[in-house]
Amino acid sequence: MNHHHRKILHSLFAHPVNANIAMKDVESVLRELGADVSTAHSGKLHVALNNHSVNFPHAKHSLPKQEVIQVRKFLESCGVDPGRDYPL
Repeated sequence: MNHHHRKILHSLFAHPVNANIAMKDVESVLRELGADVSTAHSGKLHVALNNHSVNFPHAKHSLPKQEVIQVRKFLESCGVDPGRDYPL
């Protein structure tokens, strides 16, 4: 995982919640983590990682804060800890 991906991953876990994260960057980080990412016909983004799966609404630009929290919770349930696994 390159430095840019690590910065995006850490921004997903930042406090207060960052609402200036592009969906294409989140998709890229998820793929780097080994997730299977696909777009459904309904326009939702289907993500499968470590035997967990979730559907996210596909934002055209930046993610709203609520969606950042959803991505964070999904990554936590998959056992991803950016401070431990991907330090800056």
